[in-house]
Amino acid sequence: KKSTNVLPLMVFCRLHTVSMILLPCHNLKAIVKGTCNDGKILQRSKRGWMWNQFFLLEEYGGNDHQYVGKLHSNMDKGDGNVKYVLTGDGAGTLFLIDEKSGDIHATKRLDREEKAMYTLHAKVLDRNTNAELEPDTEFNIKIHDINDNAPRFAKEVYFASVPEMSEVGTSVVTVTATDADDQTYGNSAKLVYSILQGQPYFSVDSENGTIKTALPGMDREVKENYQVVIQAKDMAGQMGGLSGTTTVSITLTDVNDSPPRFANHSFRVTAVESTEIGGAIGRIRADDPDIGRNAEMEYTIVGGHDIFNIITDQTTQEGVIIIKKALDYESKRDYEFRVEVKNTYLDARFIHGLQFKDYATVKVTVEDVDEPPIFSRNPYIIEVHEDTAAGSFVGVVSARDPDADNKAVKYSIDRHTDLERLFHIDLVNGTITTLKSLDREMSKWHNISVVATEINNPRQTTRVPVFIKVLDVNDNAPEFAMSYDTFVCENVKAGQLIQTISAVDTDEPLVGHKFVFSISASNPNFTIVDKEDNTANILTRRGGFSRREMSMYFLPVVISDNDYPIQSSTSTLIVRVCACDSRGNMQSCNPEVLPFSDGLTTGALVAILLCVIILLMIVVLFAALRRQRKKEPLIISKEDVRDNVVSYNDEGGGEEDTQAFDIGTLRNPEVMDANKLRRDIIPEMLFPFRRTSPIKDNTDVRDFINGRLQENDSDPTAPPYDSLATYAYEGSGSLAESLSSLESAATEGDQDYDYLSNWGPQFKKLAEMYIGKSPDRET
Repeated sequence: KKSTNVLPLMVFCRLHTVSMILLPCHNLKAIVKGTCNDGKILQRSKRGWMWNQFFLLEEYGGNDHQYVGKLHSNMDKGDGNVKYVLTGDGAGTLFLIDEKSGDIHATKRLDREEKAMYTLHAKVLDRNTNAELEPDTEFNIKIHDINDNAPRFAKEVYFASVPEMSEVGTSVVTVTATDADDQTYGNSAKLVYSILQGQPYFSVDSENGTIKTALPGMDREVKENYQVVIQAKDMAGQMGGLSGTTTVSITLTDVNDSPPRFANHSFRVTAVESTEIGGAIGRIRADDPDIGRNAEMEYTIVGGHDIFNIITDQTTQEGVIIIKKALDYESKRDYEFRVEVKNTYLDARFIHGLQFKDYATVKVTVEDVDEPPIFSRNPYIIEVHEDTAAGSFVGVVSARDPDADNKAVKYSIDRHTDLERLFHIDLVNGTITTLKSLDREMSKWHNISVVATEINNPRQTTRVPVFIKVLDVNDNAPEFAMSYDTFVCENVKAGQLIQTISAVDTDEPLVGHKFVFSISASNPNFTIVDKEDNTANILTRRGGFSRREMSMYFLPVVISDNDYPIQSSTSTLIVRVCACDSRGNMQSCNPEVLPFSDGLTTGALVAILLCVIILLMIVVLFAALRRQRKKEPLIISKEDVRDNVVSYNDEGGGEEDTQAFDIGTLRNPEVMDANKLRRDIIPEMLFPFRRTSPIKDNTDVRDFINGRLQENDSDPTAPPYDSLATYAYEGSGSLAESLSSLESAATEGDQDYDYLSNWGPQFKKLAEMYIGKSPDRET
């Protein structure tokens, strides 16, 4: 019996299939729960039997019910009255007990990795009464491990990396295998690691599976990837043990252990002289077997250069040669400089003893291109006086061909910049002359474009702006600065100021304007005083002005400038005579109204004008009223029934109801032609039934019909289109019956219409239509 105070003494008897414990103590009889201390056995008389533990090797057992152990009680006298009963884990299925002998057998193979121990209970019963002879006893069956599981790695393939040029013994990765066998029993789960593939580059620690570098100086540029096969074997690697393998893919990572090198230490580049500044003319490249940032390079020109520069293309790691200044084939055609390349990132472990830079010589050859002409100046600024006559010299522009052959150049003016055609340029020598006289007051500057073109190659052209400044000449006389509204009071006194005047001049003198004002000395009414500041005062020379005598005065004022040649003009100042109050404030300047001695007065003229306006209004009103007269409509009803189908919902009482539709609505009042006859058309439907020929003696009916037909044929108000004529009276008992087709059937009957020709000329048209369609005649 297990107890915390029991120290079992396990003695194993290793048979072919069973390993079992015999007894925890030395006495096989009357063993009770207790401890064996110092060889003394604590006994208890009521417990007469017990097996503490059984051991069974896994994977053993089967159909032959492999023997596990035996239970025996002191109550069993061998007479067959004792019955053994087994309960607990697997009782009756995995484990069976012989009721008579107490032998325990296993019914199937057991796997320790599934379950390592089974706890069962055993009872001893009286076979006859089933009474318990002893209390049940608990015991364990432990599955003893055997080496039936091979080591297994977590992954079939591992991936690892280690820097190239690593020292021997550098750890790469640790791979670990597991074994499902019992770790505490024997060597079934004790693993030993070994390397099957990957030597002599790598090694593995036999105990923990750590892979390390085993060869110095492994170079990624020589070999980058390695496949290493690791084996894990149990039983401490002894013969007969099980094993498992895994593959480790190891990649050498790059370090900057290789400097950049030029494959060729001399490069030749060709550039055309027309290459723009900043443009690339060529590329050079150095090789670096490293990758990533370890292969990043920087190119520089040793000592710098005035014309060229080199930059690094970070994508391709190439050196790009660019232009700093414009090239000129005629000035210099060949250049040479030295380029240095080096890594931008260096590894301190490898910079000793290696030169991590390289040099190359670059030779640049400039190629000639046909360049456009070049002007000697850009832009040109030329001055010319405005009084220059047409055909006068303005200035000269000059251009040359920069190429070595120096081709001839011709000149022209872009007429889009000289729309008024003020200037002309000589085709050969570039001399600019005027075609028209220039006026500075119209335009102070003229901006034109001159085009120089190679004669042999018209596509090579160059433009240059020419700014022509028109210089001022004193060719304009001064004039009043503004329009003055000047008046003089009737009660004015002599010497009183009535107006201050000033002048302007569109010319621009070098020093400044100086105007002189004057009037005729013989003027008895006004005088002028020059204030010598380009203004002058107009004063009265007398008093007593009267509007009746003179309502306004015209005062000529002469204004002169001081430039050469002196220009002067006469401006007229209008002075009105006005009535003023005692303080000189103007009240009225209108002349007094005087009666006409030999004509109509103003009042009479106004009256005549009003009469004319009233007559015009009456005429306009009369015309408007006439336009608003309502004309009699052609169709009186609200709806035009022409070309419409009239539907009779209820015909009413036969022929007596014909007044339900008024044919007058179809009459055109404008038709006044009495000789215009009614137009008939061929009807689309024929009469549905046969009509018998009327009796010739019905003269009253014939006369009535003839009268009505005559009325309709001669009616000037009859519509100019086919219509339905309503006959108010047909006569009583008429053999012709109703002429209306409202009740006609949809089908045509066999009827002879020859009698229609006997009805008179009025029925001639009708007879022609129906006799022409007679079936008998057609056949």
